[in-house]
Amino acid sequence: MSSHVTSALLAMSFPERLIEIRKSRSLTQQAMADLAGIHLTQIQRYEKGEAQPTLEMIRKLSKALTVSADWLLFDEGERGPDDTLKRQFEALRQFDDEDRHVAEALLESLILKHQAKQAVMRTQVPATKPKKRAGARR
Repeated sequence: MSSHVTSALLAMSFPERLIEIRKSRSLTQQAMADLAGIHLTQIQRYEKGEAQPTLEMIRKLSKALTVSADWLLFDEGERGPDDTLKRQFEALRQFDDEDRHVAEALLESLILKHQAKQAVMRTQVPATKPKKRAGARR
């Protein structure tokens, strides 16, 4: 697929993306259903947005359409590292085992710190102003 088609597909909802990928493969709904081993009615419901596929159905659809499950489910930028992180991860491949383990441990500790901070933030009750009683003096 061209990068223009790729960008357009990634900005779509699941039903839109499923239809576009199916059509780009020149498949009818019935042909896709047959390839995926899914009933035609279910394909129609997915494409109309009337039903959400199970994990097993997503697996079957991605195999039938020869795309990753990520392609079917996520918008551009929702999954995977940005370009800067990709370059950094590529550089880590050249590290020896010891240095790579140090980098992995550091990254894991930062992730745990972030998750702990997020958990604390979710449990904190926001401060609210006390409500004034009707008829109260100032």
